[in-house]
Amino acid sequence: MTNRLYYGDNLDVLRGFAAASVDLVYLDPPFNSNASYNILFKSPAGRGADASIEAFDDTWTWGPKAEDALLDIAASGNFALKSLLDAMERFIGKNAMMAYLAMMAVRLVELHRVLKPTGSLYLHCDPTASHYLKLVLDAVFGPECFLNEVIWKRTSAHSSSKRYGPVHDVLLFYSKSSTYIWRPAFQPYDETYTNAFYTHVDSDGRRWRRSDLTGAGTRNGETGKDWRGINITAKGRHWAWPPTELERMDADGRLHWPAKDGGMPMLKRYLDDQPGIPAQDVITDIPPMHNLSEERLGYPTQKPVALLERLIAASSNPGDVVLDPFCGCGTAVDAAQKLGRQWIGIDVTHLAVGLIEKRLREGYGDAAVFETIGVPKDRDSALRLAEDKPHEFQNWSCLKIGGFPLDGGRKGADKGVDGHFNFFTDARSTRPGVISVKAGRNIGVAMLRDLRGVMERDKYELGLFLSAYEPTGPMLKEAAEAGKFQCEFGRFDRVQIVTPADVFHNNWPKLPPLVGINRKAARVDLRPQAQSGAQGDLLQP
Repeated sequence: MTNRLYYGDNLDVLRGFAAASVDLVYLDPPFNSNASYNILFKSPAGRGADASIEAFDDTWTWGPKAEDALLDIAASGNFALKSLLDAMERFIGKNAMMAYLAMMAVRLVELHRVLKPTGSLYLHCDPTASHYLKLVLDAVFGPECFLNEVIWKRTSAHSSSKRYGPVHDVLLFYSKSSTYIWRPAFQPYDETYTNAFYTHVDSDGRRWRRSDLTGAGTRNGETGKDWRGINITAKGRHWAWPPTELERMDADGRLHWPAKDGGMPMLKRYLDDQPGIPAQDVITDIPPMHNLSEERLGYPTQKPVALLERLIAASSNPGDVVLDPFCGCGTAVDAAQKLGRQWIGIDVTHLAVGLIEKRLREGYGDAAVFETIGVPKDRDSALRLAEDKPHEFQNWSCLKIGGFPLDGGRKGADKGVDGHFNFFTDARSTRPGVISVKAGRNIGVAMLRDLRGVMERDKYELGLFLSAYEPTGPMLKEAAEAGKFQCEFGRFDRVQIVTPADVFHNNWPKLPPLVGINRKAARVDLRPQAQSGAQGDLLQP
């Protein structure tokens, strides 16, 4: 199977998948837990309901889509789920919370269908809706398939004046059947434990604790024989290993002999040989993301790779298929790629899809082999995106040329700026460039003058004008009149115009090496991601 990254509504995409084709599902569906809990239960006419549940451009509020989801559930034949949602609607009412649960329920039915009998699912959420989602999962998977409510401490502290600080997320862990994949997972020992028990240190610095070499009860075979003059049967016990193995262990220095003569030997159990303690359902050893984290991409719901590595390693085998239907900035697919799993990611924003493409290519190079489905593949499909979804065209085009949409791709006043890119001026110094995007047909020289004005105002040395349609002659002249920028990597036009035709014919803008998404400009890996020639080679992101 080729790894696949889909742009689109995950419900539509999932309905095209074969049944029993996925080994593991991880999903972290968008939910605005920062909204007032009471607002989530207001009716559609209630103040604040329109902004209750939002993930970038995707807003889940009560309306036709939620009604359709309930009809789909009724047609699915899952009577238990239909009865549950009817009861929830009577209790909760028609509001943002009920819309969220209805739209999650219809997707969970599809996720259950595509899971193999040996598969399992982790649903990542927070306490705002976890109790409702558990009921939905019980109706979809069956209560007998519930395995764990896993708690992850997502932040170190949270100030709340009249309640306990909310610092945890919830992962609801379900299997498709009783034959699910489980590979024992471990977490590091607590320092208090190691200091209390691993009190001995060898000359080479290895820490160890004493452990018994015997087991309860006598044996008639090799493990019941005398060894080194010790009659183990007389003690009512037997050796844990046969005497030949004990000799080898002693020769390797793995046995401890007490100072007094005749003392029972003990096993040296080295700390660095132990896998750790079996992973528990409260995860405190994987720290939350922080502002200076090397892996931080600026995505508001980003989770640490270590968390996804633990889940994927425990619940799948190498080569298995991992699916994330709300893949966001791609942490799950990144962890799956790293651990040698196949993967499928789905997201409804070009911002997410573009970030994942860049993340995988920068992180794994040619080893990241995948197909992106649903994004523009040629000039005509790019123009259709510009006409149908101008804001998505803005996000797609910024990411396509190696930049980043303004403010995480959110809609709003841009003050002449739609995106940024960061570039090296020498091996250790970086500067930002500015991007202006125009999706409409009505373009003109005034827009180039506006971009030059922004560059003058905010001291940008380089600017890109990304236009869905071909520029006019006066626009090309205006761009040329902006002059040149000189740095260690060559001489570059200060203002450059790029169209989808340029992108799909590999006519990339001539720029200095760009800073990758995994490195912030102020804390950059000092190796440029590409070297440009003296006059500036074409740089493809």
